[in-house]
Amino acid sequence: MTSRRSPGRAQAGAAAEGSGDGLGPLRRTRTDVLEIAYHDVGPVRGTPVILLHGWPFSPVGSYAEVAPALARRGYRCYIPYLRGHGETRFLRAGTVRSGQQAALGADLIAFMDALHLPRALFAGYDWGGRAADVAAALWPERCTGLVSVNGYLIQNIAAAQEPLAPSMEEGYWYFFYFLTERGREGLRRNREDLARVVWHRNSPAWRFTEAEFAQTAELWTNPDYVDVVVHGYRHRLAAAPGDPRYEALERRLLDQPAITVPTVTLDGATDGVIPPTDGSGYAAHFTGPWTHRIVADAGHNLPQEQPAAFADAVAEADAMN
Repeated sequence: MTSRRSPGRAQAGAAAEGSGDGLGPLRRTRTDVLEIAYHDVGPVRGTPVILLHGWPFSPVGSYAEVAPALARRGYRCYIPYLRGHGETRFLRAGTVRSGQQAALGADLIAFMDALHLPRALFAGYDWGGRAADVAAALWPERCTGLVSVNGYLIQNIAAAQEPLAPSMEEGYWYFFYFLTERGREGLRRNREDLARVVWHRNSPAWRFTEAEFAQTAELWTNPDYVDVVVHGYRHRLAAAPGDPRYEALERRLLDQPAITVPTVTLDGATDGVIPPTDGSGYAAHFTGPWTHRIVADAGHNLPQEQPAAFADAVAEADAMN
């Protein structure tokens, strides 16, 4: 465990429709680019926290236990669906179906603006963790605290051609698969089979149910799913240009900006794609109060596998203020 300490906090907003189990009805709100589907749960005037899901996972599955647990502690949880997932839709046909990191971070801030949320805690993993890290780094005034699984997730695209250890590259097989048109077609035809491989590979100790998998599979019928996912992996390997609307943000991210807000980073002890560490490899990126923990019996989808540990981390990041 590693630590540091120091200050922030906030309020909430909404829209309406649909169903969403213990996370309440499916709601929608509009930004300049997207109609974002989301759930919210918890006291209306509770401390806001935005819970962000990864790929290829579900916000409902990932946060089915985390959000109610946080709501009982007085938090107002907002759980959006990422671009290209579930009922989230692009407003215009001509918008680039980008999955780049700057787009994900900008979507988070635009979501807050649409809900009139001046500040919130951010918590996420995988794609959602990257959105949270990007937004916390570029708009620290909007973030009261951060929980980031696998540490500092802002991609160093300038170093995209530097090879990693073969044991790490093996876990990233789908990055390279999606560089090819064969990979795009494979995702289009076999999105469920491919996701099942990723679930098993990235969280080898997780015993998910077929019902959990089937519920998540509904997200992958989004008409923009394939384009967003493929672009996201191609862009991170510098193999595809970004959407010009995010060019200035991407330039700022090339500098690997520091995250200054209070942060808890988590590694799953049984993560099959990113091995757990003591956090020292990315400690320099967190210049505010910071704590790192390894979570036992957790893989890549940490909030679904160990929801109590994830909820505790959110409360810990909040308490650092």
